Formats: sequence, structure tokens, C-alpha cells
Amino acid sequence: MRHRLASLLCCMLAAVIGMSQPAASQGFAGLGTTAKGFAMPRTGYAFTFPADHGPHPHFRIEWWYLTANLKGADGKAYGVQWTLFRSALAPGDQPGWQSPQVWLGHAAITTPTAQHVAERLARGGIGQAGVSPAPFAAWIDDWAMRRPDMSATGGDALDDLNLSASGTDFRYSLALKARGPLVLQGQGGYSVKSAAGQASFYYSQPFYTVTGRLDLPGGAVDVTGQAWLDREWSSQPLAADQSGWDWFSLHFDTGEKLMGFRLRDKGAGFTSATWIAANGQPEPLPPGALTLTPGRKARVADRDIPVEWRLELPSKGIDISTKPLNPQAWMATRTPYWEGPIRFSGSRSGQGYLEMTGY
Repeated sequence: MRHRLASLLCCMLAAVIGMSQPAASQGFAGLGTTAKGFAMPRTGYAFTFPADHGPHPHFRIEWWYLTANLKGADGKAYGVQWTLFRSALAPGDQPGWQSPQVWLGHAAITTPTAQHVAERLARGGIGQAGVSPAPFAAWIDDWAMRRPDMSATGGDALDDLNLSASGTDFRYSLALKARGPLVLQGQGGYSVKSAAGQASFYYSQPFYTVTGRLDLPGGAVDVTGQAWLDREWSSQPLAADQSGWDWFSLHFDTGEKLMGFRLRDKGAGFTSATWIAANGQPEPLPPGALTLTPGRKARVADRDIPVEWRLELPSKGIDISTKPLNPQAWMATRTPYWEGPIRFSGSRSGQGYLEMTGY
């Protein structure tokens, strides 16, 4: 029986994360394939918190995705990633081993000279991984993002979080405190991903301040900084001809934020962005308002990847150029991608994160 369950789990994970599928460039769960039977995002959805901080099992794919720009007591810059993905082989959920839900965790620390990466896989329904909306807790094995006082009430469930993860050569433990409101991306949280109308439900908490510690091969480092949490779920967020994306989350030194992405296809691609005022007021921008131009490439994992970019947003007077903390910030996971901290300068200055998939 154990061998049958292990075999079933391996087959499920292979199907979910594209281990045996040629369309792996679209990333986790074949995001551009058909999604018959699953729920689809619709305009006019009224978000309800804390319920929407939890899982949505009738949708095929979902994530809790945190990135942090940090500075160590040693004067160096660092980046941290913590991500929990949920994917479903069938809509809905069932108890125990009958659950069609599978979970994938990614964690990383980026330094100027190294990329430390770990990955976890889990089966749903048996307590190994999951998300509880209230009190908020997201976990896979001993990795966790959770409210520090599980009996606390008041405020949003994501306002205060403790974050932890580890790999063979790293560990981190961070405390996050939100200094601004949740932000609905796109039109009231409905984020369009293609001219054909693919979309997701998408909101963020981009206002975290961070304190904590990184444990690295060279020793422990106390850190402070900023973090950004993205929450997104859908069933078919990419069109069939879209091969990957270039996604930016930017913290301007003047207090504003910008989320922007380009989804690559055989043509000019599809771009979208949300301008976030310093007080948290979002301004969704029309497709094409943000121009993303790749610059210098680096040879990363036997492929050429654009690690420097120019971003132009004329309506806000933005013309900036980005540089990575570490050009080799490669996530060597089952579905590999580039992800790491960046700094930018030009008409504005600041820091943020860049994710690139499908290269």
C-alpha cells in the first residue's frame, strides 16, 4: 500500500509541476493549458478577508509568495524568497489521501556571491502542508508563515507574520509587520494576463518592514528591510502561446510602489502594471502603459538571461534601469527560473525583486 501511495504521489507531482510535460516553460501546473471543470476568475468579485487569505480549492493554481530586500548588520545586501504553491488535479477537496491538492514550497537566500535554494513537495489532506486563514498559518513541513500570536484578533490576519525556512546550507527566521493596507491588483483584484482575457484574482501586501536573522555558511547575520507578499489564484492565467513572464515588484525610495509584468508570446507580449501610492491607494494602468526593455544578458544555467532592464512609465515620469544583486540568482528547482533582488536608478531610485520564467 505504501508503494502504491508513493507511486500515486509521484505521478500527481509530475503532472502538476510539469516534470513530464513539454510546456514546462509556462511553469508550475501548465498555466496555459485548459482548465475544464475548474472555477474561473470573473469581474466584480468581492474579496472577503480573512477567508480569501486561505486556499480556494475549486481553482487549479494558487500561491502565497513573499520576497524581501534586506540589509545585514555586516553592511551587505541580501534577498529572501518564501513561496507556497497549491495545485489541484481536480476541483474541490476531499479528506485525507483522497485530496486532489498537492503543495510545493520554494525558499531562497540571495547574497552578492551565492544563491541558496531549497524545495519541498507535499500531498494535501494529511496535514503535511496547507493554509489556515484565521488565525493565519501557511506551512509545508517545518517551513512556516504564520501569525505570531495565534489567539490575536483585530487588524488584518496578515498584518504580523513570522517567517521561517531552511535548506541544506541556510536557514532564516524573520518577523514581518505591515505598515500599509492590502492592495488589490488590476481592476479591483481582477488581473488580466492576455489580450484573449486570461486572468487571475490577485492582491498584495507590499508594505512589510522586516527584522530577523539569516544563517549562512559564513555565519549568522542580523537583517532589516522591506518585504512584499503576493496572493494569486486562477485556473488558466496564461494564454496557450505565452511562454513565460518577467515580473517586477518595486519599492521607490519616495514611498510609492510599482507592480509590473510582461507575459511573453510570439509577438510584442502583454504588459500590465499597478501604481501604488505611498498611502496604499492603487492605480491600475492600462495594458501597454509600462514598457519593459531587456538589457545586458548573463550566462546563467547554460542559457542567456536578461539580468538588467529598462522600465518606462511615462504617465508617472518613470524611466529607470535595474541591476541585480547577483546575476546568477537561479532557482534550480524542478521548474527552474530566475528570481532575485534588484536595485534601480534613473528618474527614481529604490529596490525590489525580479522574477523571470520560461528562459
